[in-house]
Amino acid sequence: MATSQENTVYELLSACKDEKYQKFQSNLVPNIPADTILGVRTPKMREIAKKVYGTAEAERFLATLPHAFYEENLVHFFLIAMIKDFDECADAVERFLPYVDCWPVCDQSSPKVFAKNHAKLLPMIRKWISSDHVYTARFGMRMLMNEFLGADFRPEFLAWVAEKQGEDYYLKMMVAWYFATALAKQYDATIVFIEERRLEPWTHKKAIQKAIESFRVSEEHKAYLRTLR
Repeated sequence: MATSQENTVYELLSACKDEKYQKFQSNLVPNIPADTILGVRTPKMREIAKKVYGTAEAERFLATLPHAFYEENLVHFFLIAMIKDFDECADAVERFLPYVDCWPVCDQSSPKVFAKNHAKLLPMIRKWISSDHVYTARFGMRMLMNEFLGADFRPEFLAWVAEKQGEDYYLKMMVAWYFATALAKQYDATIVFIEERRLEPWTHKKAIQKAIESFRVSEEHKAYLRTLR
């Protein structure tokens, strides 16, 4: 394990910790030990990532896993998201995903270079979704949601997510989130999955709930979705 007390990133994070925010965060992320959370707000973590990006410290930090603290993991992913070369970025993501242990670390970073490299990204997404590691699969579904519900959408992508099995709450919530977003962006293809109840019951209901709560779904579509609960 990385020796965080000798870590410049750790020192920068430690200087920004807030005890009250630590308590808030520990309630928000109950599946990791509270003593691994320093209590640093996201804008500060992004500032730290920008400050060290491109330095020898960043290179050393990215090469040293696992980290001891929740915020170190977030800074790690923020650094990865700034890598401009696709292959380098993707390799860094692959190395890091096994160490992702909670939904905020999984969800708060989106590599910019992915948007320009869909052909290379898609097979990686398929592999990530098939992973038994909850947060690798969740990240894969989120990338599919972020990058492939627009011009590069294909109806088969809906099946990739619908067929994902697992009882973990954060995995099922991602499936629901994906389908709620797909109902907003690719309604005609997506509504079929809801009409045919191709999601397991809890996820089906949660996807409808999230779609009804979304300002991006039309009132007409919301009314119909209410009949499919």
